[in-house]
Amino acid sequence: MRLVEIEEGADRRAGTDADALAITTIRMLAADAVQAAGSGHPGLPMGAAAPAWVLWSRFLRHDPADPEWPDRDRFVLSAGHGSMLLYALLHLFGYDLPRDELRRFRQWGSRTPGHPEHRCPPGVETTTGPLGQGLGNAVGMALAERMLAARANTAEHPVVGHRTWVLAGDGDLMEGVSHEAGSLAGHLGLGRLIVIYDDNDVTIDGPAHQSCTDDVLGRFAAYGWHVQRVADGEDLDALTTAFDAAVAAEDQPSLVAVRTTIGHGAPTVAGTPEAHGAPLGAVELAATRAAFDWPDEPFHVPAEVREHCARLAASGAAARAGWLGVRAAWERAHPELAAVWGGAAAPPADLEKLLPIFEPGSATATRAASGAVLAALAPEFAGLVGGSADLAGSTCTTLPGTKAVTRDDQSGRTVHFGIREHAMGAALNGMALHGGFRPFGSTFLVFSDYLRPAVRLAALMRLPVVYVFTHDSIAVGEDGPTHQPVEHLESLRLIPGLAVLRPGDANETAECWRVALRHDGPVALVLSRQSLPVLEPVRGNAIAAHGARIVRDDGREPDLTLVATGSEVALALDSAAALAVEGRAVRVLSVPWRERFAEALAAGAELLPPCPAVWLEAGVPHGWEALARPGDTVLGLRRFGASAPGRVVCQALGYSVPAVVRAALECLGKETACRTN
Repeated sequence: MRLVEIEEGADRRAGTDADALAITTIRMLAADAVQAAGSGHPGLPMGAAAPAWVLWSRFLRHDPADPEWPDRDRFVLSAGHGSMLLYALLHLFGYDLPRDELRRFRQWGSRTPGHPEHRCPPGVETTTGPLGQGLGNAVGMALAERMLAARANTAEHPVVGHRTWVLAGDGDLMEGVSHEAGSLAGHLGLGRLIVIYDDNDVTIDGPAHQSCTDDVLGRFAAYGWHVQRVADGEDLDALTTAFDAAVAAEDQPSLVAVRTTIGHGAPTVAGTPEAHGAPLGAVELAATRAAFDWPDEPFHVPAEVREHCARLAASGAAARAGWLGVRAAWERAHPELAAVWGGAAAPPADLEKLLPIFEPGSATATRAASGAVLAALAPEFAGLVGGSADLAGSTCTTLPGTKAVTRDDQSGRTVHFGIREHAMGAALNGMALHGGFRPFGSTFLVFSDYLRPAVRLAALMRLPVVYVFTHDSIAVGEDGPTHQPVEHLESLRLIPGLAVLRPGDANETAECWRVALRHDGPVALVLSRQSLPVLEPVRGNAIAAHGARIVRDDGREPDLTLVATGSEVALALDSAAALAVEGRAVRVLSVPWRERFAEALAAGAELLPPCPAVWLEAGVPHGWEALARPGDTVLGLRRFGASAPGRVVCQALGYSVPAVVRAALECLGKETACRTN
């Protein structure tokens, strides 16, 4: 549905004086803001102002008075370095972004950061800047829209029917994630996804064609996309025709390649890399004003442009009001659908009662325990959706009793992301941003590197995404060092805001799922391939509150504490039993959530007795060394693994009961010597 109703008798495609004035306003706001900040990227906003204006004024369904209207169209500026394009549009259309914030572009505490940040200001749909991420997010948004439409819409009440629009540049399409995401979108036939490719043939180092001569249209056509080219990015008629055709292609995602001139209007730098990432400078900016016959007033917005944008915004408000009427009728006719939609992304209120309890004394891999948790939740948590990077059988992330999402039927709950870890991560972010679902994705821990940029952005935006990372240690064995994660746990823990949970047994796995689904940000669940002894169920809120629990205590003042995570908890327990034979009282702490444990220690929680401790994890030890006290011992790895049966690898690298007992006795010996001295 077109947002703007063209006056009767008018050519709905032809540009007007109002269009030309608005486009120049966008260009000059961007140039002024970058000049005032002394840094930024004026070239893209100046070059892409015309296609962006056609989109926002003729096609994008949005209401500045309600930036989170559920059935609004989404606009993703994947080329986030051109942030002033988005800020200028938000300002002109009346979003909560006053002109003073444009003047404060890129300054501390402003609502106009250098690259767009989710909801800062309202109307920014996602955090972009790392190239290709926004495009990947948009695939997830478009997928979520189709999945939600398949669940909610009825013939009489189509309550879900928005589009996801993207503005992407050369850099977005060169990055590998765009290949993965484009392939996935084409495979699933995401027909309400439309990408406008700002084809200006300029990168920082020079012409884009000096490093990339891809046939972009041919490439996306091969993915199954509807593709078009607009030869002149200033031709509003051609842009409108192309966007109309993209909207009509309901069974395919669309790419519209638009040839633009970076820095359009700047007399000496337009079309060159100099327009990309630096202010125009006082002389060039003055010449640009003269070229556009623009007032010598920074951040000038003509009254005619404000009035025109206000009328367009009113049209958006009317569209939202119409949708609210459809939504109300739908709720009356289908209260069961409305109830599901309203709380689909929130875990069940009785989540704790749904989680399985595993029998102590048995043995199971924590990946299998996680699979049992998903099986228990699947019938009761309709909003839980996700899949794997072609590893569902190994990561145990199949949702029993549910269908796969396909291009012909998007009502399923299992997404086959294929061997596209990076696109999976970016799409999960988009699904979480869209709303309506609680998404998860899975792969081996060693492949978390492939989606790390998306994980980082999920943490930056505090998105409720769950990553299931299995095959968590050198115990993977025969596959060798390429598949044995050593540095990955520590690497993930370095990401601020990412909760990294590595349970030590099946019951801790169930509790970690509870923590993950109640958490307000992204969570990495790190799980074992091999079976581990099942311990007593977790009591109380120990893991959420302190990140740790006591799994062995001899009932007397301990001589030593063994602190471990994941599969090393079983090793710590076996070692404690061996030390007990020698008369040593040993407490064993399982620490599934090290960051929370460190926070609790810093806050004064008495989680560690005053005796020495041996810290045990089959990974690089740097983080544990930061927690260890004088006299403690940290057993970690400073090398890669090897190809051999898992037990052999662990023993050879010092993860065996004799090795831990030896380290513990040496630790106790150091303490005794210290006391004697």
